[in-house]
Formats: sequence, structure tokens, C-alpha cells
Amino acid sequence: AVPETRIMVKEDQDTGTSAEDMSNNEVKKIVKAEAEITEEDKALKDGLEDAVLRLRDISDTSLHSQALEYLCNEIKTSTASMTSVPKPLKFLKPFYNELKVVHEAWHIAHDLKQKMADMLSVLAMTMSVPGSSECLKFKLEGTNVDISAWGHEYVRYLSGEIAEEYNRRLMDSLEGSETAEDLMCLVDDIVPFQMSHNAEAEAVDLLMEVQQLRKLVECAVVDEGNFERVCLYLIRCADFMSDPDDTLEIFTTAFSLYKAQGQLTDALRVALRIDDLEKVKELFSAEADATESMKQQMCFILARHRSNFECDDDDDLNELIGNAKLSEYFVAVAKDLNVADPKSPEDIFKSHLTSSSSRGSRGATNAVVDSARANLASSFVNGFVNAGFCTDKLMTVENSQWVHKNKDHGMISAAASLGLVLMWNVEGGLNEIDKFFHNSDENIRAGGCLAIGIVSSGIRNEADPALALLADNIESSSHTIKCAVICGLGIAYSSSRREEVQDLLLPIVSQVDDVNFTEVCLAALSLGMVYVGSCDDEVGGTIVQRLMEASEEELNQPASRFLCLGLGLLYLGKNERADAMLEAVRTVEHRMGKYADITLETCAYAGTGNVLMVQRMLHICAEHLSEEKSSDHQAVAVLGIALMTIGEDIGTEMSLRTFDHLLQYGGLPVKRVVPLAIALLYVSNPDYAVIDQLSRLSHDADAQVSQSAIFALGVVSAGSNNSRVAGLLRQLSEFYAKEANHLFIVRLAQGLNAMGKGLLSLSSFHSDRFLLSQSSVAGVLVVMHACIDIQGTLLDKLHYLLYFLVPAINPRFMASLDKDLQICPATARVGQAVETVGQAGKPRTITGFQTHTTPVLLSYKDRAELAGTDRSISSVVEGFVITEKVEGDEIESDK
Repeated sequence: AVPETRIMVKEDQDTGTSAEDMSNNEVKKIVKAEAEITEEDKALKDGLEDAVLRLRDISDTSLHSQALEYLCNEIKTSTASMTSVPKPLKFLKPFYNELKVVHEAWHIAHDLKQKMADMLSVLAMTMSVPGSSECLKFKLEGTNVDISAWGHEYVRYLSGEIAEEYNRRLMDSLEGSETAEDLMCLVDDIVPFQMSHNAEAEAVDLLMEVQQLRKLVECAVVDEGNFERVCLYLIRCADFMSDPDDTLEIFTTAFSLYKAQGQLTDALRVALRIDDLEKVKELFSAEADATESMKQQMCFILARHRSNFECDDDDDLNELIGNAKLSEYFVAVAKDLNVADPKSPEDIFKSHLTSSSSRGSRGATNAVVDSARANLASSFVNGFVNAGFCTDKLMTVENSQWVHKNKDHGMISAAASLGLVLMWNVEGGLNEIDKFFHNSDENIRAGGCLAIGIVSSGIRNEADPALALLADNIESSSHTIKCAVICGLGIAYSSSRREEVQDLLLPIVSQVDDVNFTEVCLAALSLGMVYVGSCDDEVGGTIVQRLMEASEEELNQPASRFLCLGLGLLYLGKNERADAMLEAVRTVEHRMGKYADITLETCAYAGTGNVLMVQRMLHICAEHLSEEKSSDHQAVAVLGIALMTIGEDIGTEMSLRTFDHLLQYGGLPVKRVVPLAIALLYVSNPDYAVIDQLSRLSHDADAQVSQSAIFALGVVSAGSNNSRVAGLLRQLSEFYAKEANHLFIVRLAQGLNAMGKGLLSLSSFHSDRFLLSQSSVAGVLVVMHACIDIQGTLLDKLHYLLYFLVPAINPRFMASLDKDLQICPATARVGQAVETVGQAGKPRTITGFQTHTTPVLLSYKDRAELAGTDRSISSVVEGFVITEKVEGDEIESDK
């Protein structure tokens, strides 16, 4: 019709027809179209009008039943599938008010009054005044049953009005349970219909609106054919809930549904998401009836999450949860992928590819790079590159003298790097590290203590050698050794909530007189790592008390920020539960009080995507402060924006735009932290656009902005072996060849990029990016806070804080295991993950996939699924997956 009208207008323009003639022509055409009604439609219209007339006729009631039956049948047959407004509804529109009058005139005991109300309810869908809720009003006066007979569209419309009415009654402060019974009758009729007609999302929406999600569990509406779609929709909805109680209810419902359908691995993920160990215990109980393979698979998930859960009277399962076999598996996979041979730092630096004259390098001075600093950088790179492989070319060779090529405090990190090489191999590692404890140099002994903590990170051992060895040195008179022991305990027992560790560290935090404040701060930090996300009152109260008692001189030290961070980690992701502690922190008048306030607030809302909190942080960032020292809290606010939106695609995108604005208009202290915030959003996820932006910032005129950007490049590409980042870092090593500090950070970034030769990741997310590992976030966050004052920490004597990344290090491959838990080959498809929520049937969950034989590497946004005759115990194919062979008939049925 539109093209014809355009042609007609053009012809009229060509012939010079006036606008008035044009409008008259259009009116005539409309009248003509209305006159051209088909015989079939005319008969329908006449029949409907006759039926209405008979209903209006009070003198002869004998025909009322027949007329009403005719109207109902015509409407029902036309509304079964509503692609346009049905003709009966269109023809009855002029008579809607008359039918309402007829209905009101009938006595309440009239036989047809309820049936009439049902019909008027359907007519009200298109004819009532918006907001009048006449559709629901008439339905409540009607039969309240067989709602589905009037078609999908009517059910959908009525569901909306039920939700509105329920919320209105709640707002009027009426007793919900009593006054909503009439609505619940309708809900009970609607939900089974929607669930059986692939409208699970609409059924869940209705139940959420009327706060009756428990009906999904209590009523037999969820079965093996639809539970996956229902649970997936529930889980995705949880991200949009503002009330923590509503979120908890959604996850609890999903947990119950998964458990009822025997999907225990999925139920476990939900239990871990809400941090409910009682629910985890349920899944291992006899009542859950889990097979041995299922229990083992759940143990692998708990191990990846670094959970402190323990099975009763089952040492084999506890070994799996404690990652006892992780080192053995990791080395086996490395051999399978042909990357077991050790690499030297020079293999990563590739100095032969850079120009020896360093043309175009920054710095006009003839400064020679400090060889001790270069060796320290090589120690870190060697540790990260060979992490977990138990062999390298510097530390594990016979009669190695590499530690002595470092000076003073550099020896701490050099000795500790052996722990990184031997990571997860507790039994073999302790024998190698033991030699450091007999050395006369306290720096080397301190490095040995730190190495013990690194080796034991995330590993549970019955003998608990780490605790025994470190506890012996906690009372050392040497400040250096004491700091290393404290950090070693924090790294080794991250998220374990061990009371023995608390007993060792809490007295150090509470000391006021004659104490080194750096020890106090590191002890608070380690306690935060050990009790991350626990909201432990005793630990929190002690840290806040020490913060209040600290002198101004103490709080001015660079390490004081870790006292604040230790407190923040206790409440990581716990939302309002941190409110009481926030009030206490706000009584501290020193500028670090504000730092602690923002740290605690941002940690409490980590990963929630809370928009109001993000706006509050932006207000703080927008302030232009005169004194640079008083702006430390702004740096935390910038990091906080990233921390709160981490893992959410839309929030991440919006945060990136915000960071662009901060780079343009923010003060210098804010600009310096933006690269770190970007890195926190994209840990081990080398997105092209992000790499590009960080590359530009790495040449910034301000030294700290460029240093932050270089380190951020390392964090973003950590463990990915990204060739583009490797090339950029080689160029930067040439550009900053004469600047020792910059070059040191470039080397660190190169080590992180090549971490584990591409087999490891720092990503905090696992289980298809559904679960956020608190110990991983905490580890990365410690290093980010250290980089806020990079001159006073990583570039000074606290460079060993970089080892706090160890709790965040995890394998990024998928390996298949047989029933005997031996690595076995299986066929797997790896591709980009696709969101399938709300889609009917069994849509593909990956796209652009390639078929490989396991083990296979998984990037940040990759997803794997098994193919051929192999099937996984777990629905999420990631990490260590126990597989079983299936018959040909079962494969066909799965398809």
C-alpha cells in the first residue's frame, strides 16, 4: 500500500492535483475499502450483532444461552492463534459497553452470569480503558478455570494484569496471603498451561511477580523435558534482582529443581554461588543418591572453586577437593601438549629481536639498567613462565647459584620463585625448598618461607607441612622473615578459613606498642585472604580497632592500604552485611579512613553490578582535589567501578565508556588507576580493543600512567601467550631500555603473558563464567592495590607482593578423565559460547567450533562440549571432566 500511495502522490504532483483533491480521494478510497467486506465476514458480523441483540432482549431469555454460546465459540476459535486482532473482537467492539450493561443487569444467581463474565474478560483485552484491569476483574467474577481455552495471547495479557493487581495490593499494605487467594487460583491454572506450551519464561515471570516461586518445586510442572530451560532462565533472572532475598529465593528454587532432577553438579554450582555449605553437604549425603563418579566430579568443581568444604569419613574425596592430584595432572597435560620443556627468561624476552642501539628509546640520560633489578625481573619471569612445571633452567638445576645473583631484598623474590616453579607439588617441593632454611642470609630464608606458602596454595594436606614450618618462624626476630611468613600464610591458606592461621596472625594485628606497622598491615591482609567473604566478626573487629588506634605516622606508610584491603576482603561480595562495619570505619579521621571506607564498600558489592554504587563511585572520581596524597580514595573508587561490574557484559561495556571519560576529564590520580581498572575487568581476556587502548596509554607522558598500562597489558593477557601483546611488550622493552623502573614492569608483563606457557589463567570466573572464585578476585585485587602506589610497593622492597597472584592461578584447559581418574583422550568441540536462555528445544550452545582431542585449551569466552561416544558427568565441560562411553542409540536420542 505504501509504494502505491507514493506513486499516486507523484502522479498527482505531475498532473498538478491540489492537496484538497488528494485528501478527498483518500477518504473515498477508505470508504470504498470498508464497503468491500467479504460475504463471509458480513455473515459473521451479522451473526454477532444478532447474538448481542438477543442478549439485550429482556423479554425473551430463552435464547440467551444459545446467543452467549455462539459468541464464546466464535471468540475461542479466532483467538487460538492471534497474529492480528481477531475479527469477532473487531466487530464486537461497538457493543462492548452494551454487553457490560447486560452483565450488570443480570442477578448474581443468574446461570449465565459467570460465563458472560468470562467472555467480557476476553473482550476487555482489546476494548477496556488502559489501567482499568477490567480483564482481570471480569475473570475473577467468572469461572476461574479453563483459562487456556481462550488462547495464548489472552493468557499472556491476563498474567500481566494479575501481576499488576498483586503489586497494587501489596502497596496498599493488605495482608498478601488472604487477599491474594483469588489471584492464586488463576495462577494455578495458568502456570501448568504455560509450562506445557514452551512458555516457561512467562510462567516463571508470573510466579516471581506474585512471589510464588516455590510452586515450581511443590507442583509437578517441572520435568526432565523443561527443567534445563526453567533453571537457566531463573539463574539469568537472578542477575537483575535488586533485593538480596529475591535473589536467594531464585537460586534456592533452581537448586531444588536441579537436585530433584538428579543434576547434582548443576545444583552444586548454585549452592556455591550462594555460598551455602549446608546445601553442598546435602548433595554428598545418602539422600541425594549420587554415584561415585558424580561425587568425584563435584569434588573437582569444589577444588576449582577453592572451597573449604570437607566430606565426612571419605579421604579419597577430600584429596580431590584439596587438589592433591593437581600437580600430577598438570604435568601430564603439559607433556601431552608438548610444552613440558623448561623455558628461560631470554626465551620470553627475545632480546635478539630488538635493536641493540635502542633507537627511539625514551630517556636522554645514559643510565645503565641495574643488573640486580634485571635479575630480579628474570626471577619473576622464570617463576611465572615455568609455574607448576616443577622444572626450569635457573632454580631447579643442580648447584644453582641464581639466588645469589640478586641483591638484598631481591633474594626474597628470587628464592620464592622456586615455590612458583614447584607450585601445587607439596611433597616434592618441600625437599627442594628445604635448602633455603639452612642458609645464613635472612633474605634467602625469608624467600624460603614465602616459597612454602606458594607451593601449598590451594592444596590441602593431612600433614599440613606449610602451617608447621611457617608457624615455627612467625616469632622470628627478623622483620624480613616475619613479613615473608605472614604473606606465605595468606597465600597458602587463601579462602580456607582456618582457625589455626587466625590464632597466629590476629595477635600481630592487635599489637600497638613497639611493632613494625608493615607487619601489622600484611597480617591484616593475610587474614583477609584466609577469611575472604566470611564476614568474620572477630577478625573484622580486630582490624577496625587497629585502624582506629593507628597513629598518623603509621597510616602515612605505603603499607597502610593493605590494612584497609584486608578488612574489605572479609566482606567481598556480601552487600549490606558490611553496613555496620562501614559505620565504624567512617569514624577514622585520617585520609586512610576514607580509603578504608571506599575499599570496604566496593569489595562488599563486588560482582553485583549495582548501578547506584557505581554512580556513587563516579561522583567520588569527579572531585578535583588539590593535594595528590589526599586522593588515594579516588583511586580505589576507580578500581571499585571495575570490581562491581566484573563479569557482566553490559556493565563491563558501560564501565569502559566511563573510563574513557575519566581519562579525558579526570584528575591525574584518577587517570593513573584507569589502566589497572581496565585490567581488572579483562583479567586473562585479551580483548583486541582493550589491548589497543592500553598500548596507547603505555606511551603516556606521565610515568605512573604508562607503568600502570604496561602492567595492565600483562594482567589482561595473563596465561594467553598472546602474540600481539608479546610483540607490543618487546617494542616497549626497546622504548624504555634506559629506564630501569619501566623496563622492570615490561619484564613482569612479559612473564605474565607467557605464564605457564599458555596453560594457566588468572581469571576469577569458572563453570561457564557462572561462579566467581573469591580467592582469585582477592589475589588479583591485592596486586592492583599495590600498583596504586607502585613506587612504594612493587618498585621498592615489597615486590614479593606480586606472589599474591598465586591463589588466582588456575589451569585453563579441559582434560577428560576415565572412571579411574586417569587422563584419557576424548573428542571435544570448542567454540564461542552462545546464550541460549529463553529458547525452546535444544539449541546449540557454541558456534564456530572446531573439533579437537582432549586435553584442549579454553579461552575466556570459549565453551566446550563432548562429541562422539563420550559423555561428561557434568553439564559444564571445563577443567577436569569425568567421561563415560555411551552407546550409539543414546547418542541419537541426545541429538
